[in-house]
Amino acid sequence: MVRLLKPAQAGTVESSDILIILAPAAAGTGIQVELTTPTMQQYGEHIRNLIIKILEAQGIQDAVIHANEKGALDYTIEARVKTAVKRSLGQGGF
Repeated sequence: MVRLLKPAQAGTVESSDILIILAPAAAGTGIQVELTTPTMQQYGEHIRNLIIKILEAQGIQDAVIHANEKGALDYTIEARVKTAVKRSLGQGGF
């Protein structure tokens, strides 16, 4: 299990991107995703599940995520989530 150290963010609210704001959560609370997207009805569940899957693959079990999605493709979402995780762990990034 990987424990996030500090809040971090990655991405923008520009078209075809996603802004990910990631913060540590208390142990045992799980992954909580607050998603804002203009395509909530069509893709909201897919985006939420993708974010959770990426975090779990990184070993994250407890986190609070605010995601503001503006038409990002899956690979963009993956890149933004992974970057936010690295920044939260203090492993680099800008």
